[in-house]
Amino acid sequence: MNAPLSIVMQWADWFELLSHFFLFSVSSIGGPLVLLPEIHHYLVTQQHWLTSSQFSASVVIAQAAPGPNVLFVALLGWNIGFNAGGLLVGMFSAVLCMVGMLLPSCTLIFVTAKWVYKNRELIAVRAFKLGMGPIVIALLIASGWMLATGNTEAARDWPLWALTAATTVIVARTKINMFWLLLTGATLGATGLLTIT
Repeated sequence: MNAPLSIVMQWADWFELLSHFFLFSVSSIGGPLVLLPEIHHYLVTQQHWLTSSQFSASVVIAQAAPGPNVLFVALLGWNIGFNAGGLLVGMFSAVLCMVGMLLPSCTLIFVTAKWVYKNRELIAVRAFKLGMGPIVIALLIASGWMLATGNTEAARDWPLWALTAATTVIVARTKINMFWLLLTGATLGATGLLTIT
Protein backbone atom coordinates (compact mmCIF):
# COMPACT_ATOMS: atom_id res chain seq x y z
CA MET A 1 0.00 0.00 0.00
CA ASN A 2 1.16 3.52 -0.68
CA ALA A 3 2.43 5.71 2.13
CA PRO A 4 -0.22 7.86 3.83
CA LEU A 5 -0.86 11.30 2.44
CA SER A 6 -0.09 14.41 4.41
CA ILE A 7 -3.13 16.67 4.17
CA VAL A 8 -4.31 19.80 5.97
CA MET A 9 -7.93 19.92 7.11
CA GLN A 10 -9.61 23.14 8.23
CA TRP A 11 -12.87 23.24 10.20
CA ALA A 12 -14.71 24.01 6.96
CA ASP A 13 -13.30 20.79 5.48
CA TRP A 14 -14.54 18.74 8.45
CA PHE A 15 -17.99 20.30 8.10
CA GLU A 16 -17.98 19.57 4.37
CA LEU A 17 -16.98 15.95 5.06
CA LEU A 18 -19.83 15.58 7.55
CA SER A 19 -22.37 17.18 5.21
CA HIS A 20 -21.31 14.95 2.31
CA PHE A 21 -21.76 11.85 4.45
CA PHE A 22 -25.22 13.18 5.40
CA LEU A 23 -26.00 13.31 1.67
CA PHE A 24 -24.52 9.86 1.09
CA SER A 25 -26.65 8.53 3.94
CA VAL A 26 -29.99 9.70 2.58
CA SER A 27 -29.16 8.52 -0.94
CA SER A 28 -27.79 5.09 -0.06
CA ILE A 29 -30.75 3.01 -1.13
CA GLY A 30 -29.63 -0.58 -0.77
CA GLY A 31 -26.94 0.24 1.77
CA PRO A 32 -23.76 2.28 1.76
CA LEU A 33 -21.87 -0.10 -0.55
CA VAL A 34 -23.90 1.05 -3.54
CA LEU A 35 -22.36 4.51 -3.17
CA LEU A 36 -18.73 3.39 -3.37
CA PRO A 37 -18.11 5.00 -6.78
CA GLU A 38 -19.52 8.33 -5.62
CA ILE A 39 -17.70 8.23 -2.27
CA HIS A 40 -14.48 7.32 -4.11
CA HIS A 41 -14.97 10.21 -6.52
CA TYR A 42 -15.49 12.66 -3.67
CA LEU A 43 -12.73 11.51 -1.29
CA VAL A 44 -10.04 10.41 -3.77
CA THR A 45 -10.58 12.21 -7.06
CA GLN A 46 -12.15 15.49 -5.97
CA GLN A 47 -10.73 16.21 -2.50
CA HIS A 48 -7.51 14.13 -2.61
CA TRP A 49 -7.94 13.23 1.05
CA LEU A 50 -7.23 9.52 0.37
CA THR A 51 -5.26 7.52 -2.14
CA SER A 52 -7.08 4.97 -4.25
CA SER A 53 -5.16 2.23 -2.42
CA GLN A 54 -6.25 3.55 0.98
CA PHE A 55 -9.85 3.67 -0.23
CA SER A 56 -9.83 0.11 -1.58
CA ALA A 57 -8.02 -1.25 1.48
CA SER A 58 -10.55 0.40 3.80
CA VAL A 59 -13.47 -1.22 2.00
CA VAL A 60 -11.85 -4.65 1.74
CA ILE A 61 -10.71 -4.76 5.38
CA ALA A 62 -14.13 -3.66 6.63
CA GLN A 63 -15.92 -6.24 4.48
CA ALA A 64 -13.62 -9.02 5.72
CA ALA A 65 -14.26 -8.07 9.36
CA PRO A 66 -17.36 -9.32 11.15
CA GLY A 67 -20.08 -6.76 11.63
CA PRO A 68 -22.21 -4.46 9.51
CA ASN A 69 -21.00 -3.51 6.04
CA VAL A 70 -21.07 0.19 6.96
CA LEU A 71 -17.81 -0.24 8.90
CA PHE A 72 -15.86 0.82 5.83
CA VAL A 73 -17.09 4.37 6.47
CA ALA A 74 -15.29 4.40 9.82
CA LEU A 75 -12.09 3.16 8.16
CA LEU A 76 -12.35 5.81 5.45
CA GLY A 77 -12.75 8.43 8.16
CA TRP A 78 -9.87 6.95 10.12
CA ASN A 79 -7.57 7.16 7.09
CA ILE A 80 -8.61 10.74 6.33
CA GLY A 81 -7.96 11.78 9.91
CA PHE A 82 -4.70 9.87 10.09
CA ASN A 83 -3.56 11.61 6.89
CA ALA A 84 -4.53 14.93 8.47
CA GLY A 85 -2.88 14.56 11.85
CA GLY A 86 -2.43 11.13 13.37
CA LEU A 87 -4.17 8.91 15.88
CA LEU A 88 -6.52 11.31 17.69
CA VAL A 89 -7.55 13.08 14.50
CA GLY A 90 -8.14 9.66 12.94
CA MET A 91 -10.49 8.70 15.77
CA PHE A 92 -12.34 12.01 15.49
CA SER A 93 -12.70 11.62 11.74
CA ALA A 94 -13.92 8.01 12.02
CA VAL A 95 -16.66 9.07 14.44
CA LEU A 96 -17.55 12.10 12.29
CA CYS A 97 -17.97 9.98 9.16
CA MET A 98 -20.01 7.32 10.98
CA VAL A 99 -22.33 9.95 12.49
CA GLY A 100 -22.74 11.51 9.06
CA MET A 101 -23.57 8.15 7.48
CA LEU A 102 -25.82 6.75 10.21
CA LEU A 103 -27.75 9.67 11.69
CA PRO A 104 -29.87 10.71 8.67
CA SER A 105 -30.71 7.21 7.44
CA CYS A 106 -31.45 5.84 10.91
CA THR A 107 -33.67 8.82 11.66
CA LEU A 108 -35.51 8.40 8.36
CA ILE A 109 -36.05 4.67 8.97
CA PHE A 110 -37.20 5.29 12.55
CA VAL A 111 -39.73 7.89 11.38
CA THR A 112 -41.07 6.02 8.32
CA ALA A 113 -40.81 2.29 9.19
CA LYS A 114 -44.13 2.12 11.04
CA TRP A 115 -45.96 3.93 8.23
CA VAL A 116 -44.44 1.75 5.52
CA TYR A 117 -45.29 -1.44 7.41
CA LYS A 118 -48.84 -0.25 8.05
CA ASN A 119 -49.30 0.65 4.35
CA ARG A 120 -47.28 -2.22 2.83
CA GLU A 121 -50.22 -3.30 0.65
CA LEU A 122 -50.60 0.08 -1.07
CA ILE A 123 -49.72 -0.14 -4.74
CA ALA A 124 -47.34 2.82 -4.45
CA VAL A 125 -45.37 1.16 -1.64
CA ARG A 126 -45.21 -2.18 -3.49
CA ALA A 127 -44.20 -0.43 -6.75
CA PHE A 128 -41.46 1.46 -4.95
CA LYS A 129 -40.03 -1.75 -3.48
CA LEU A 130 -40.16 -3.57 -6.83
CA GLY A 131 -38.64 -0.65 -8.72
CA MET A 132 -35.73 -0.25 -6.34
CA GLY A 133 -34.46 -3.83 -6.81
CA PRO A 134 -32.87 -3.33 -10.27
CA ILE A 135 -31.41 0.02 -9.20
CA VAL A 136 -29.73 -1.49 -6.13
CA ILE A 137 -28.31 -4.37 -8.20
CA ALA A 138 -26.90 -1.98 -10.81
CA LEU A 139 -25.34 0.21 -8.12
CA LEU A 140 -23.74 -2.84 -6.47
CA ILE A 141 -22.28 -3.89 -9.83
CA ALA A 142 -20.88 -0.38 -10.31
CA SER A 143 -19.35 -0.53 -6.82
CA GLY A 144 -17.73 -3.88 -7.55
CA TRP A 145 -16.38 -2.59 -10.84
CA MET A 146 -14.90 0.48 -9.16
CA LEU A 147 -13.17 -1.66 -6.52
CA ALA A 148 -11.83 -4.06 -9.15
CA THR A 149 -10.51 -1.39 -11.47
CA GLY A 150 -9.70 1.41 -9.01
CA ASN A 151 -6.10 0.30 -8.65
CA THR A 152 -4.44 0.49 -12.07
CA GLU A 153 -2.07 -2.37 -11.25
CA ALA A 154 -4.99 -4.60 -10.26
CA ALA A 155 -6.77 -3.82 -13.52
CA ARG A 156 -3.95 -5.62 -15.42
CA ASP A 157 -3.56 -8.57 -13.04
CA TRP A 158 -5.24 -11.58 -14.70
CA PRO A 159 -5.16 -13.93 -11.63
CA LEU A 160 -7.21 -11.37 -9.72
CA TRP A 161 -9.76 -11.24 -12.53
CA ALA A 162 -9.85 -15.05 -12.75
CA LEU A 163 -10.52 -15.29 -9.01
CA THR A 164 -13.24 -12.64 -9.32
CA ALA A 165 -14.92 -14.53 -12.18
CA ALA A 166 -14.68 -17.87 -10.36
CA THR A 167 -16.13 -16.38 -7.19
CA THR A 168 -18.99 -14.80 -9.12
CA VAL A 169 -19.89 -18.13 -10.75
CA ILE A 170 -19.65 -20.00 -7.43
CA VAL A 171 -21.91 -17.48 -5.67
CA ALA A 172 -24.43 -17.50 -8.52
CA ARG A 173 -24.54 -21.26 -9.09
CA THR A 174 -23.94 -22.93 -5.71
CA LYS A 175 -24.97 -22.66 -2.09
CA ILE A 176 -21.42 -22.56 -0.74
CA ASN A 177 -21.19 -20.28 2.27
CA MET A 178 -19.39 -17.05 1.40
CA PHE A 179 -17.19 -17.47 4.47
CA TRP A 180 -15.31 -20.23 2.64
CA LEU A 181 -14.79 -17.98 -0.37
CA LEU A 182 -13.44 -15.20 1.85
CA LEU A 183 -11.17 -17.69 3.60
CA THR A 184 -9.90 -18.98 0.24
CA GLY A 185 -9.15 -15.46 -1.02
CA ALA A 186 -7.43 -14.52 2.24
CA THR A 187 -5.33 -17.71 2.14
CA LEU A 188 -4.31 -17.13 -1.48
CA GLY A 189 -3.26 -13.57 -0.64
CA ALA A 190 -1.51 -14.43 2.64
CA THR A 191 0.50 -17.26 1.13
CA GLY A 192 1.55 -15.16 -1.84
CA LEU A 193 -0.13 -17.47 -4.35
CA LEU A 194 -2.21 -14.53 -5.54
CA THR A 195 -0.43 -11.19 -5.63
CA ILE A 196 -1.18 -7.92 -7.34
CA THR A 197 1.71 -6.84 -9.52
